[in-house]
Amino acid sequence: MSQLTTVDATFLNAETGTTHAHIAGLGIVDAASCPDGRLTVGRVAELVRNRAHLAARPLRQRLVQVPFGLDRPYWEDDPDFDPERHIFEIGLPAPGDDRQLADVVAMLHEQPLDRSRPLWEMFLIQGLLGGRTAVYVKVHHAAIDGVTAAETLAALLDLSPEPRDVPADETEPARAPRPAEMVRAGLLNTAMHPVRSVLSVARAAPYLDEIPGLSAIPGVGLVSSVVQGALRRREVPRAPRMSAPPTPFNQPIGRRRSVACGELPLDDIKQIRRGLGGSVNDVVMALCATALRQWLDKRGELPERPLVAAVPVSLRRRGNRGDGGNQVSVMATRLATDVPDPADRYVAVRRDMDRAKRRFTGSSGSWVQDMSGLLPAPVAGALTRLALQAAPAMSLRPINLIVSNVPGPQFPLYLCGARVLGYYPISVITDVTGGLNITVFSYDGKVDVGIVACRELIPDPSEIVDHLVDALDELRELAREALEERALKERAVSGE
Repeated sequence: MSQLTTVDATFLNAETGTTHAHIAGLGIVDAASCPDGRLTVGRVAELVRNRAHLAARPLRQRLVQVPFGLDRPYWEDDPDFDPERHIFEIGLPAPGDDRQLADVVAMLHEQPLDRSRPLWEMFLIQGLLGGRTAVYVKVHHAAIDGVTAAETLAALLDLSPEPRDVPADETEPARAPRPAEMVRAGLLNTAMHPVRSVLSVARAAPYLDEIPGLSAIPGVGLVSSVVQGALRRREVPRAPRMSAPPTPFNQPIGRRRSVACGELPLDDIKQIRRGLGGSVNDVVMALCATALRQWLDKRGELPERPLVAAVPVSLRRRGNRGDGGNQVSVMATRLATDVPDPADRYVAVRRDMDRAKRRFTGSSGSWVQDMSGLLPAPVAGALTRLALQAAPAMSLRPINLIVSNVPGPQFPLYLCGARVLGYYPISVITDVTGGLNITVFSYDGKVDVGIVACRELIPDPSEIVDHLVDALDELRELAREALEERALKERAVSGE
């Protein structure tokens, strides 16, 4: 038995008629390698049934609400858990191309999850060209973060076509407290909430300028610096003032979604890193900066100021398993979309990312946990939704979009004997974070790109994928020139 953390509960509270807080992945598998040449609901359900206990919370635990909404909900094992209630099969009409698949995935991503049972669903999408099958899985963010998502994938996937032996489940089912106990704990937590809120504000005060949106307010940086000085934390770099400019995708979002997927060679990205310096993540951010610059410029909507991106970061320490709820934070950075020269743009992205990382390292990024617990549970849901809905009307725009880079295994994985050819993450959009989300996942020599957007604002995000490919070509040429120039200098030095 465990209770949702304040961050977990925030993902629940943030849901509205246009915002759903589930995250998803789209796996493409070679179904021909399955027994009988087909991936079936029964086979996948049996796999989940046998391995659900290996995964962290999401697969078999459901929410239990506290009476009168006095406190955050609890998790317990669903006594009626049946994987086949969560797994569905649909077919694409001929020809079964990638555009049809993207439209189906967008439609599935628009639908909320049923909170009366474990918060996940899986769809086997048959009929893809080339004998492939798509596996779309969505899980509520209240139940999962990046680490637990990786653990869940590891529980279900194998390193070879032959499934591994799995130990039997010998754990006792987790049960939520009795209603009277939940009410008693809820009343106590409500009574203690003012004290906890004061402590949360005190912990967050030195890092107010790190919170997207607040850093643009005059005086916030000075307040943070003064508090840091009083606490003798002068080693923490000062966060730059960032103001997200208006864009076509920073408007109130609708119910509909659009989805696009693509892939980039990881070796090319590593070559760019070797030629131009920085990290793989720096290259990914620079590619996104160039792609968004091209997309906006093509529409005559390129702002004079750089876009501001939020980059999710895990707070889990190495060796800490995926329990204890969401342990995530966010760092904000400029994307240098205002820089016309590609080489200068790359340098600017590297500089801004380095500054954001140094600032994040110095502050630990704990402000997300601190700020998520400011509101008492009985009113947190209503006030959170009100704030999210009011933000667009008040032109509050802390960031332009979320860009996330998730490292994955560089070897093939298998689902029920079928090789996983690609895995494309599909994440969340909101009125506050923008109607566009770009998430990439490195897998088996590729960087798989998943883009989700508000259909009313970006009807066809595949155009952004095309721009990412163009941006890769551009940076690859710059890296080639840099490597050749470096080699010439080395030969000249050795010749001397």
